[in-house]
Amino acid sequence: MEILVELMRVMIQGLIFAIFLRAVLSWFPIDRNGTLFRGLDAVTEPVLDPLRRIIPRVGMIDITPMVAILVLYALLSVLEAGTRG
Repeated sequence: MEILVELMRVMIQGLIFAIFLRAVLSWFPIDRNGTLFRGLDAVTEPVLDPLRRIIPRVGMIDITPMVAILVLYALLSVLEAGTRG
């Protein structure tokens, strides 16, 4: 069971990093059809797309990556609390 929890923790942390990297890369004029961006899109879009349907844009700013990261950190906290007690 501990291995499964550890695997989930690593996957969530990787997803947080991928969402952060995608958000930072969106600030730069890079090729959106490039391999890196398409890979990040494939990994992060299943998390971000449902949130975009719920959370409206704030002007020109898409805050769904920030909300997704906060939700994933909350999930990490729940996982860690479950393994301690």
